[in-house]
Amino acid sequence: MMESLLVTGATGFVGRNLLTSAVRERVPVLAPVRSPEKLFRCMEQDGIPRTAVTPLPTDPAEWPALSPTHAVLGAGVLFARTRNEYFETNVDWTMRVLRALPPGCRTVVLSSQSAGGPTPNGRAARSEQDPDSPVTWYGESKLALERAIARELPDRPITILRPPMILGARDTATLPLFKMARGLVRTKPGLRRKEFSYLAVEDVVGAIHAAFELGEPGPFYIGSDRPVSDYELISSAARAVEGNGITLPVPLPLVRLMAAVVDAIPALRAATPSLTCDRAREIWPDRWVVDPSAFRRLSGWTPSIPLDEALLSACRYFQDRGSL
Repeated sequence: MMESLLVTGATGFVGRNLLTSAVRERVPVLAPVRSPEKLFRCMEQDGIPRTAVTPLPTDPAEWPALSPTHAVLGAGVLFARTRNEYFETNVDWTMRVLRALPPGCRTVVLSSQSAGGPTPNGRAARSEQDPDSPVTWYGESKLALERAIARELPDRPITILRPPMILGARDTATLPLFKMARGLVRTKPGLRRKEFSYLAVEDVVGAIHAAFELGEPGPFYIGSDRPVSDYELISSAARAVEGNGITLPVPLPLVRLMAAVVDAIPALRAATPSLTCDRAREIWPDRWVVDPSAFRRLSGWTPSIPLDEALLSACRYFQDRGSL
């Protein structure tokens, strides 16, 4: 039984949805955050009372005596300028948090599909049996975290999940997609069709709860029943915003040039962090599809929310707040 829950990344996309779920189930939450004020603003927006969550310092050495029964570690650096920035937070800080937790605390660590890399050539989907081959510093940092956990904390009740692209309410990463989808001309990188696994954030929360019960270390891939193409993703976003345009592919050499320009100009890096030369390496492969059958077979978890519903939920969230 979950008596208390520690959540890192509580002001992020998945973290905010976790808080909402925990509060609905009346589970007390502990949240290490840089800014308690930001946490309380997010909670107010989500209708969560301040008394439901206790903010903690980000340095575990400053924590009071804690005994959470469960923990979800989802905080991490998504976009950075140097390899060290990724590793300082995604590996070093996360390991400090893990060491500070009670040995019996059931913990789910959210890694990433990026830790494994794109789907191997000639394969329909990447599975846990495929050799890991991350293509970015972000993916390398997530893989290094997984290996550090296996090496240093093999006896802890820790399960590692590798989610793919996550969609749904509070996902600020999809706001540019919706804005583009309203236009007459939409663009996508690459001339070839690209395919991806995805999950609605509610299904990710469900997978986390299933992982608590499972108690196996992983890492496990989690993902949708079927992949979606880049064209389908844009079309679904257009339906959500009632857009009516055409999608034009942009040749990858031009995208590479744009990434180099973004890397060179600080203002552009801040505006489009996903288009730095390092993170753009995840754009080149045509297939980021995973096989979630191992986790589904062991845990009984099954995703249930289709693409259109996940994007419509995100769209309505932004519309309700005046962002669209």
